[in-house]
Amino acid sequence: MISADRKDAALQTASGRKRAADLLARAERSELSAVFDALPEKPVAHQVRGPETGLVMVRGRIGGGGAPFNLGEVTVTRATVRLDSGSVGHAQALGTDREKARLAAIFDALWQEDATKDFVEQALLLPIAERIADAERRKADETAATRVDFFTMVRGDN
Repeated sequence: MISADRKDAALQTASGRKRAADLLARAERSELSAVFDALPEKPVAHQVRGPETGLVMVRGRIGGGGAPFNLGEVTVTRATVRLDSGSVGHAQALGTDREKARLAAIFDALWQEDATKDFVEQALLLPIAERIADAERRKADETAATRVDFFTMVRGDN
């Protein structure tokens, strides 16, 4: 039986890795390349799968509780690499950029290693998260600028 502490640690690792995978998927190739070039020691990565490009069906819903429907297909590129250290990294990204998927998989593997996790967090993931938050804030500000508040005046009957 697994102790509660080990379960909590496993859940935190999974949620942390999910966050890292999300940010790596939303990274731009230039961000990945710049941080890879800044690595003091370049990891040797062996391809396990891909990079390969395919299609994924995107599902949507109408309204808050509507039934799901197939909206269409999007192009996705995925890659899996194994570092010499034994860590295995996976990545998926929208589009057809195979090098982006390969680099993201390398950083996923590096994120799993204690020696390089902090570097990946500080040099890559935090700047990506900040860029995404700034873009969302800018979009919210632009949307708020066009907001119209309606009110109704009641006319009394005489």
